[in-house]
Amino acid sequence: MGNQTAFRGFVFVGFSHFPEPQLLFFLVFLTMYITTLLGNGLILATAFLDSSLHTPMYYFIRHLSFLDMCYTSVTVPHVLKNLLIESKAISFQGCLAQLYFLVAFVGVECLLLAVMAYDRYMAICHPLTYTLFMNRTLCAQLVAASWTFGLLNSVLHTAMTSLLPFCASRKLDHLFCDVPQLLKLSCADTFPNQITLVVVTMLLGVSPFLCIVVSYIHIVMAVLRIRTSQGRRKAFSTCASHLAVVTLFFTSGMFNYNRPSSGYPAYLDTLASVLYNVVTPMLNPIIYCLRNKEMKEALKRVLSPQKLSSL
Repeated sequence: MGNQTAFRGFVFVGFSHFPEPQLLFFLVFLTMYITTLLGNGLILATAFLDSSLHTPMYYFIRHLSFLDMCYTSVTVPHVLKNLLIESKAISFQGCLAQLYFLVAFVGVECLLLAVMAYDRYMAICHPLTYTLFMNRTLCAQLVAASWTFGLLNSVLHTAMTSLLPFCASRKLDHLFCDVPQLLKLSCADTFPNQITLVVVTMLLGVSPFLCIVVSYIHIVMAVLRIRTSQGRRKAFSTCASHLAVVTLFFTSGMFNYNRPSSGYPAYLDTLASVLYNVVTPMLNPIIYCLRNKEMKEALKRVLSPQKLSSL
């Protein structure tokens, strides 16, 4: 109790598994963070400035890019600070704040990716009623619902975690505050927290993933009914970027959260968290730029000297 009164925060020891110089890690993380902000910021600005991208699909992509920028900004700046100073500590309140925003943005992104899959389903399977059904009001409502459920989910986890006593070790074998790692440090019974985590994971993780799978099953069946190969390629091209982002996000997420609690090296926690929280948001804009012809053409128009001079 004396240690708990003196210091109620946590100390990150995630980098202790790697003997490489801290400056090297700092440069790598800084490069990835800048790339993430510039790439997603460029997509966000292009989708906003180019009128040809004022469609439901790019409306959702704008929100996804904004989410990825927020997502990495919750964790990476603190990781960069820890790499520059000797103290790796974070206050209890700071840890809860980081936990709240991290869980919120992850939940919102899960739901938003499912909404984007539904948008592609409507565009390909019901093209005649697509523009009428996927109007601006419905798109805004779907995005608002994603944010609402994601934020409420985060309130639940943060509140339950804040009530746990941490009277044992304060060393957090991770790069940032996350629910599974904090539950390991608690000296109380965490069974209610674990059950809540499983239930919410089913609702906000597995359910959106199943919606995406069902949507793409219908999409594939609709595309295969298209008679011309050019028509099939065009239909698949509108889904390729989203499908790549979904695969990257959910694969890295499952690897990050669904490993066994023992029987694997501790450094895998650090590598998995870097993949999920840093690498994935950095690759998303690259995927959308490389796999999307409309986005590449819009980027050329927005970055043209004439367009830049008129801003």
